[in-house]
Amino acid sequence: MSEITPVDAGKAKTTSHRIFAAMYERLSHSGSERSFMEPLRKEIIGQAWGLVLEIGAGNGLNFAFYNPLQVERVEAIEPDSAMLRYARARLKSAQVPITLTQAPVEALPFANETFASAVATLVFCSVTDPLLGLSEIRRVLKPGGMLLLIEHVRAQGAIAARLQDIVTPVTKILLGNCHWNRDTEHTVAEAGFRVQDRRDLGGALQPIIMLQARRE
Repeated sequence: MSEITPVDAGKAKTTSHRIFAAMYERLSHSGSERSFMEPLRKEIIGQAWGLVLEIGAGNGLNFAFYNPLQVERVEAIEPDSAMLRYARARLKSAQVPITLTQAPVEALPFANETFASAVATLVFCSVTDPLLGLSEIRRVLKPGGMLLLIEHVRAQGAIAARLQDIVTPVTKILLGNCHWNRDTEHTVAEAGFRVQDRRDLGGALQPIIMLQARRE
């Protein structure tokens, strides 16, 4: 039912963060994932419909939550080869067809106006060029298509934001290019999406938001 499709290496910058991928997989079995992130994954994935693009599939934690009554098929992309090894194992948990492709969001191997909805959970903190990536998502979404996003973002308080700026050079190295200080909501709007719904999910030094944004 599912397959992995290679992308032309000349068009895609792929990576391999083996240590971070192993650590992330270990954290995926933790209580915080089950009690905090898993309900959020179920909620955001439950809003996807039609032909779905999943950006930064990581180790495949979202795969089990796609609803076959709403979702026709999922095209999932992930640039990191170490993460892909874990994601492959989770393909069997999916109730819908999923194609897993090694590709970065900045160079999506899909035609214009292909997808009804796009999903990203804790992805844009580590994207090399967030504005280009979001512009690519907008390109491949159909008019009226929805971007469904969960992300940790820049803190609103001056002290917390300054602390994020201080730790970000370290987190980029240790946590697979993770930036703690990105204002992703602003970048979503800059890429041409209209934010329809935004929810704060808590966090002081790592505030998390859930976002629904429409491609017009």
